[in-house]
Amino acid sequence: MRFVFWMAAGVGVATLLGAGGTLAQQFQVSAYGGYQTAPHSGVNITDGTQFTTGWDGKSFTNPVYYGVRGTWWLDSLGLPNAGLSIDFSHTKVYSNPDNWPAGEGFTHFEFTDGLNLLTANAFYRFSPDDQFRPYVGLGAGISIPHVELTRTSGTTFEYQYGGPTVQLTAGFDYMLTDNWSVFTEYKGNFSMVDVAVDSGDRLSSDIITNALNIGISFHF
Repeated sequence: MRFVFWMAAGVGVATLLGAGGTLAQQFQVSAYGGYQTAPHSGVNITDGTQFTTGWDGKSFTNPVYYGVRGTWWLDSLGLPNAGLSIDFSHTKVYSNPDNWPAGEGFTHFEFTDGLNLLTANAFYRFSPDDQFRPYVGLGAGISIPHVELTRTSGTTFEYQYGGPTVQLTAGFDYMLTDNWSVFTEYKGNFSMVDVAVDSGDRLSSDIITNALNIGISFHF
């Protein structure tokens, strides 16, 4: 999971530095955590196995749910309400054993070193000059899940490219000083996960995650 974090951090830093020093005051770097859940979804394996599983987010169980984000507000372009961001979240889901298919020998099925969602987003803030700043965002990107599946036919335990994800964000930022703010938000993702598993099979599931986040931002 560390390489995913550093990849996301590197992309964010490169994006910020690439904009040049004249735009530096328009950037904010954010870190957040919170409570993340996921509703039931169908699971399909190319060997013919099909079932519906419940997911548990276990946000505060190690490894915990968290996220980081870099945002560039477009003030110098005459668009003070608009912004662009790179967002990485260590989203995770545990499959409920009660839903595992009989006869397949499932003993472990989860994405708990993360679905690892990396997205590019467009933001709109409603009051850019006020202390209280509501915002909404829409974005798209990829998942890089850590696939963990153990069953009779074998074990899969590795990072993979998981497929596309789309993201919706809505919240508000509250300025504490010129440089620091706190925020709370809702963040939802729809991830179309399609990964390789043992015996040459593929596993797919459309996973929706919902999160209520609390975070802190530094503006520079």
